[in-house]
Amino acid sequence: MTQTVTLPAWLLAILILFAAWAVLDRLLLPGVRWYLRRRINRVIDEINTRLNVEIPAFKLTRRQVLIDRVFHDSRVQAAAETQAQAEGAPRSVVLRRVDRYAREIVPSFNAYLYFRVGYWLAKSVARLMYRVRIGYVDEAGLAAVPAGATVVFIMNHRSNMDYVLVAFLAAERVALSYAVGEWARIWPLQTLIRSMGAYFVRRNSGDPLYRVVLQRYVMMATESGVTQAVFPEGALSLDGRLREPRLGLLDYMVKAFDPQGERDLVFVPVGINYDRVLEDRSLLLRLDADAARPGMLRAAAIATGFLLKNLGMMLAGRWYRLGYACVNFGRPISMRAYTGAQGLEFRALTDAQRHPKVASLAAELMREVGQIVPALPVSLVAQVFVRDPQRAFSELELKSEVHRLIGRLEAGGAHVYVPRQDHDYAIGVGLRMLTLRRIVRERDGLYSANASETRILAYYANAIAHLRAT
Repeated sequence: MTQTVTLPAWLLAILILFAAWAVLDRLLLPGVRWYLRRRINRVIDEINTRLNVEIPAFKLTRRQVLIDRVFHDSRVQAAAETQAQAEGAPRSVVLRRVDRYAREIVPSFNAYLYFRVGYWLAKSVARLMYRVRIGYVDEAGLAAVPAGATVVFIMNHRSNMDYVLVAFLAAERVALSYAVGEWARIWPLQTLIRSMGAYFVRRNSGDPLYRVVLQRYVMMATESGVTQAVFPEGALSLDGRLREPRLGLLDYMVKAFDPQGERDLVFVPVGINYDRVLEDRSLLLRLDADAARPGMLRAAAIATGFLLKNLGMMLAGRWYRLGYACVNFGRPISMRAYTGAQGLEFRALTDAQRHPKVASLAAELMREVGQIVPALPVSLVAQVFVRDPQRAFSELELKSEVHRLIGRLEAGGAHVYVPRQDHDYAIGVGLRMLTLRRIVRERDGLYSANASETRILAYYANAIAHLRAT
């Protein structure tokens, strides 16, 4: 009993690892989980007293529970059975795909990360890069949204900064759930995005099984009152103009809407515009199929050069950030009122009957979004140069043209954001942004469009081109 037992070093190391794991699993991790859960609950209690819309229980449900709900949904199971028969594959194999799709789509909302980390990060990044402004809010319309309604923000898609900007500006009212494209499915970004409540969408998936899984998750979230943010265009605008809406997510939301149910479905149009879009040149490059794309090293060099240039301007006191970024919130559209006025019952329609009705609804929503897009200084000045690209303007002539344009836009019901309520200052800001980027050239007191930058000038003019027709 008192003899020494000799163990190999490798076996001792394994025993130490098992002992450390037992201590970690039984003592430390439960304490950490309790501490984090307490902090999260404290944040939720604080947020529920501050927000106009409380965080729905669905959003706070554990991710694994939501995955199981999607996986065991009767329609998903029926679709899996049909797919297995069509492919001649074992049902277990198809169900593994269902599980993979559900895990890919379902988010893992963390209130602490969203309101403590995400909000601070979004606010810091947005304010560092732009002069962030809310131009117009239909306060009366938003106040009239019935309690418990599912609110969906419908937005135009100008930049990947849209996610950051709107989440920051809307955080005082609600926690948004975004539909995010596959571009963000990289580690560790996808983990952070899921924790912020976003769900991933394969924009062009041809797999009917995947579409059923996505449809059922979106329907569950909508029926449970989760506030969502959707870009109907489905992708960034390549030329600055509004794109035709895609119907997928919108169709999923209205397909099961019950006008007589306890929860209304309300779409809030959101218009976004920037004096400078970070991706503007790369977006325009996609329009030219024959143009050479920069490789990874070249892209990294361009990004580094951009950062160093702006840092140099900051140190020299000549940095004006990237101009203004403005968001407008328009008139909410109640589906209960819309279906009543149209005599519609989406649930009673076949797919062939419903799709034209959804397309009509999407077109109306995009018109509302377009009407609420703010006209910013750069877009206003760009409009004048695009209209007469060969002309050289004195500063006085340019201001006179922009003044007339502002008058026409406002007469048509457009929302023009005028910084400091000073038209001359606003025009000066737009002109300065364009001359600093050499999109507009100044010579002997006359300003003219740079002939080699006409495409990017048109890109910014196109942001409000639809407003000129009103």
